[in-house]
Amino acid sequence: MSGALRIERVVTSGVFELDGGTWNVDNNVWLVGDDHDVVVVDAAHDDAPIVEAVGNRRVGAIVCTHGHNDHISVAPQLGDRLDAPVLLHPADRQLWEMTHPSRTFQETVDGERIAVAGTTLEVIHTPGHSPGSVCLHLPEAHALFSGDTLFAGGPGATGRSFSDFPTIITSIRDLLFPLAGNTLVHTGHGDTTTIQNEAPHLDEWIRRGH
Repeated sequence: MSGALRIERVVTSGVFELDGGTWNVDNNVWLVGDDHDVVVVDAAHDDAPIVEAVGNRRVGAIVCTHGHNDHISVAPQLGDRLDAPVLLHPADRQLWEMTHPSRTFQETVDGERIAVAGTTLEVIHTPGHSPGSVCLHLPEAHALFSGDTLFAGGPGATGRSFSDFPTIITSIRDLLFPLAGNTLVHTGHGDTTTIQNEAPHLDEWIRRGH
């Protein structure tokens, strides 16, 4: 027996850098799997606690929800240590190369299904926060891993380079809010929320703007 499917969170801390600014941030790194197999969502700041949480499980993939440095900062070394491919949407290649100019990644695409522990994570391309932002949907667990596309209280920031507010609103409205209301939204920073908690606020977010 491989044990029940479970979702685990590791919080790491470090610096997000873009457009000449720096911000101290806490990142959520998510592990999805069972006693034998796991997929890692994001590779933030410090690989040691992520490797510790993985333990002796096989890692099918390290999926980066987007190319901002705080979500990919330890991706190459984590991939090396865990003998796992690093996946990123190719639209974020320029962001990746700002942090890892000499390393490569494996491209993921909209609709790709990533197998783990007898189930699959579906990749949903949700541009806006960055061109290559993706979310991962796990219907079996009523779970969505939203990266920085959707948070408790609104969309991810779009006031920096490579981002666009109308685009993130379209992604959230058309791709995420049609999901079941009880879907748990496991975010890249901060607290988990649900689709039904966030969907009623779309119009006020649009009025508020970025």
